[in-house]
Amino acid sequence: MVEPVHPARALWWLFEPVHAVTYFTPEGRAAYEAAGLRGYWRGYFGGRAAPLGAVEAAPVVAAFFNFAPPMVERALPAIWSLASPKEALAARVEGGAAALGRLLEPVEPVLIDRAVELLERAVDGLDCGGRTLAAANAVLPRPAERLAKLWHATTVLREHRGDGHVAALVAEGLDGCEALVVRCALDGRRDTLQPNRGWSDEEWDAATARLTDRGWLTASGAVSTDGRFRHGALEAATDLAASRVWSDFHRTELDELAAALRPISAACRAALPQVNPIGLPATA
Repeated sequence: MVEPVHPARALWWLFEPVHAVTYFTPEGRAAYEAAGLRGYWRGYFGGRAAPLGAVEAAPVVAAFFNFAPPMVERALPAIWSLASPKEALAARVEGGAAALGRLLEPVEPVLIDRAVELLERAVDGLDCGGRTLAAANAVLPRPAERLAKLWHATTVLREHRGDGHVAALVAEGLDGCEALVVRCALDGRRDTLQPNRGWSDEEWDAATARLTDRGWLTASGAVSTDGRFRHGALEAATDLAASRVWSDFHRTELDELAAALRPISAACRAALPQVNPIGLPATA
């Protein structure tokens, strides 16, 4: 029996890959490098943190949540001497739009236009209270070009959902490393998530021990029955926190949005590494 999927989660599965092209395409990397952010992680931290301004590491450690603090501290605030937040913001939009221009060439323009229309309407209706990254992205000037609009809208919405997810994790008593350990015990890969988030073996093993002591994991490292229940509860809380924005949409409009996004999302997802740390299930 297939478990029902919350509409907010189903839509996230569709728009997350559109945002992610900024990290995983040659156009995205080239735009960051042209702005002075050479190396994958300089581009990542520069582009994603830029809406917050020329911040130190601490706010980014808090907002990004599951990165080891030393990994963030290696990038920030040093990257602002290479590219200003304004330059990083311009680079991420340029790279995202360029990637979409290549990837979405086979997609009917009418679908892209409808997706942009509905996604921007959703952004207009967002309540960003308690959501730092969403709020910082939502107040940025909207791009004029169609594909840049598409990238920007999906970025605001994914950061909005991400902020809500962090709140749910905190409410469940999980820290950043523990959240990753649980994810790997469920369906992730430690050899991808651990190095991509900067945690040492000692930190990872200590987080595993804490989770075992608290009943999230069994002695063998599998997620316990209680752990699965608690994980389901935090995922439901994430969906609930992301659902309010869609309540003003008629069901037919949500179906339209999903239909418009499917070919867009499929084209973008094909450009992402099969194994990556962005959180999407492998079979979404």
